[in-house]
Amino acid sequence: MRVMTKLTVTALVLGVAAFLASPPGDASQLPGASVQIDRDDIGGVVTGPRGPEAGVWVIAETMDLPTTFAKIVVTDDRGRYLLPDLPEGRYSVWVRGYGLVDSSKVPAVPGRTLDLRATAAPTAAAAAQYYPPIYWFSMMHVPAASEFPLPKIKSQGEWLNIVKTGACQSCHALGTPGTRTIRKELGVFANAAEAWQRRLRSGQASALMARDITRLDTQRALQLFGDWTDRIAAGELPFAIPERPRGIERNVVITQWDWGHPTAYLHDAVSTDRRNPGVNANGRVYGSPEDSSDFVPILDPGSNTASEVLHPVRDPNTPSTKTNSMAPSAFWGADPIWDGRTLNHNPMMDEKGRVWFTPRVRPDANPDFCRQGSEHPSARAFPLEQSGRHLSMFDPATGTFTLISTCFPTHHLNFASDANQTLWTSAGIGGPGVIGWLNRKMFEETHDEARSQGWTPFIVDTNGNGKRDGYVEPGQPSDPAKDTRVAVNTYAVSVSPADGSVWGTVVGYRGYIVRVAPGPDPTHTALTDIYEPPAPGFGPRGGDVDGSGVYWVSLASGHLASFDRRKCRTTAKPSADGRQCTEGWTFFQLPGPQLKDVTDPGSAEASYYTWIDRFDVFGLGRNVPIAMGNLNSSIFALVNGRFVNITLPYPMGFFAKNVDARIDDANAGWKGRALWSTYGTRTMFHLEGGTANRPKAVRIQLRPDPLAR
Repeated sequence: MRVMTKLTVTALVLGVAAFLASPPGDASQLPGASVQIDRDDIGGVVTGPRGPEAGVWVIAETMDLPTTFAKIVVTDDRGRYLLPDLPEGRYSVWVRGYGLVDSSKVPAVPGRTLDLRATAAPTAAAAAQYYPPIYWFSMMHVPAASEFPLPKIKSQGEWLNIVKTGACQSCHALGTPGTRTIRKELGVFANAAEAWQRRLRSGQASALMARDITRLDTQRALQLFGDWTDRIAAGELPFAIPERPRGIERNVVITQWDWGHPTAYLHDAVSTDRRNPGVNANGRVYGSPEDSSDFVPILDPGSNTASEVLHPVRDPNTPSTKTNSMAPSAFWGADPIWDGRTLNHNPMMDEKGRVWFTPRVRPDANPDFCRQGSEHPSARAFPLEQSGRHLSMFDPATGTFTLISTCFPTHHLNFASDANQTLWTSAGIGGPGVIGWLNRKMFEETHDEARSQGWTPFIVDTNGNGKRDGYVEPGQPSDPAKDTRVAVNTYAVSVSPADGSVWGTVVGYRGYIVRVAPGPDPTHTALTDIYEPPAPGFGPRGGDVDGSGVYWVSLASGHLASFDRRKCRTTAKPSADGRQCTEGWTFFQLPGPQLKDVTDPGSAEASYYTWIDRFDVFGLGRNVPIAMGNLNSSIFALVNGRFVNITLPYPMGFFAKNVDARIDDANAGWKGRALWSTYGTRTMFHLEGGTANRPKAVRIQLRPDPLAR
């Protein structure tokens, strides 16, 4: 086990920026040279009271297009900027940066040079309003490690796991304007703890918030939340200050489009086939609105148009989130804003450009072929009574959906590259303890959804004979002649390009990662390895496997971790408790401050997911892991052991559930390739702009220097 800690942006500049330095002799990079622009660019110099402002953002936004459009770049070390390839329109242009307040918005059109004047923050409090949420969240007090065990919680790590991506911050960040303050519309209360108790009853996710606060020492947690917002209301400011982008971090071009509805939120977006980033070049991007709506948002970046399509259900009796119990919201009032039957969670694209989703298409009760007494091979081996999400496929060529009722619950999904084009799924946080799949080749040939699907429980080869045998159930005494079933449900799912094994995460404290080797008949041959992260790591959420078979995972401990099974001293007789192969783990501390009451290594960051750029689409190298920086309003790319921190500053509070990467034109350099994502928070109204906000589709490109056109 290796632990990499205290990685700073300064170290990043020394280790990474050199390989993308500006060519010597480039006139646009010489002192005093003007910024060269084309007819569709805006460029100039940003200056402040002390001269050129380096590492600040320049934002150009227009409402002249079919949907609101913004482009964001970063100034170079001489304060110069260039906003490239702007569609025709009237733009508002302004400067944002740490140590500043937003400058006045200046009207502009492409093809003009525009020098801008930055506005220094008059006070530390004014400057802090532009900090990412982590700088405010890290002010929150948590019980000291010496205070545990508490009645419901055994350790500080378990507490943090719940407050971070194990529960609270899997849906939105803490530290945004809407969470670090108590709105007067919420009501009048005797103290802040009571205000928080009422706040957690607001809106249609109140049942989840009530569940999770009661997993903690409830009154202690409410008091700590209340103390946090009380101290902020009294004027206390973050103890840490963010650094401006440096080096390669200044080379990004961020483009954003509004899509969806103000009352909706998005979980994920997809632009291409995970296995071939050239699929759907220059095509539309699709989102998944989870609990909020049944309308799938669609972005056409070529025409800057946002549209939507209604995702159907098979059974009209499928319930809706509109009936979820709730108390009135301080933002939206007493009426529910969600109305979703499909709970459409995650999209993936196949090689034909069709989009596959994990929606609910019917009520939870399973059909007879899934249950005890069925002749279905998987039901005979492990019958299932219900499933809360299923599968669907949208064909853009025909505008039609195909709905697939699965016996197993779905959450995330990923395609294998095998002859059957197998679509593997995860169950999510809870479930019956199986992994399910669809034989896509068989389904498309026969349209027989029952015959084309299968599932299996997670069986560990604890007798060490290399094959699957009869097994003992969880909690039963071990039997040296048998294998062991483990009662887990995977959250993430990814297929290894190295050997076809299927990897996933098990959310919890300390949590696990799992590897499933399907074998020739997965219902009867699949074997599972399970690995628990050792200290200082805990709390897996989302992960991905690279081209060499190394698994990368975001941890609630504030780390990105890698697990290399090839480093295991032995894999001959695996353990069912996961406490094995600690030598396979390496931990990389994520950027940002740690919570003040936490002395263990890590960061206050609550990274939701990690994705691997297997094909070097973004331009930082093959198999570069990209972790979501959910509290840093960022994504983090790990390059040569150091993080590149790419911040999305407007609106501050970018909360990505994942990214993907597409090549639109392999011959167009940086302009022909990009990362794609979406603001994935459930509460866009917690950010600047409030209830007027819509979700935003995001494209992130990396050019060779900050002035590249």
